[in-house]
Amino acid sequence: MTALRILAEAAWPDPEARGPEQLPPLPGFSASSFNPLVAETAERCLRARHGAAPAPGRTALLLASASGDLATARAIEEAAADTARRMPPLLFFQSNPNAVLGHIAARWGLTGPVVAICPDRPPPPGRVPQDALDLAELLLADGDADQVLVIAAEQAERTDRDADGTDRAVALLVTTA
Repeated sequence: MTALRILAEAAWPDPEARGPEQLPPLPGFSASSFNPLVAETAERCLRARHGAAPAPGRTALLLASASGDLATARAIEEAAADTARRMPPLLFFQSNPNAVLGHIAARWGLTGPVVAICPDRPPPPGRVPQDALDLAELLLADGDADQVLVIAAEQAERTDRDADGTDRAVALLVTTA
């Protein structure tokens, strides 16, 4: 396979931020920080390369998450267990990881493939799993995209927090070298 060239990168939280950051709300998504996490990290990466939307060229979107949207899964489970409560339809919509990718694609005018994967092993915080990089290479080699926005996102378990209890994501905009 050919090597990838990084065109831009971004992270949540920003390692250079001077204080705690708050994820901006994402209209149409509720009950969870996962989708705002993915959208904000993608936004930062695309802005670093292209400035304002839209992005030129054919860009594929690839989301890798070992755990997925834990808070939405928990909210669906709780709503399903409560037979007296009606299941909020929005939870079903946002439980599909491609939903937030569709939002990003529409906002930025991205026209490449949209893919979500669960890597074999979660990477260390701030790293993109090798499975995602390998798939990005395949998407580029296939000719359906000129660049790939690869996002790796993990939501912090609210019951078993990592060192600081922070959701983490990293995004790389890549092309072939």
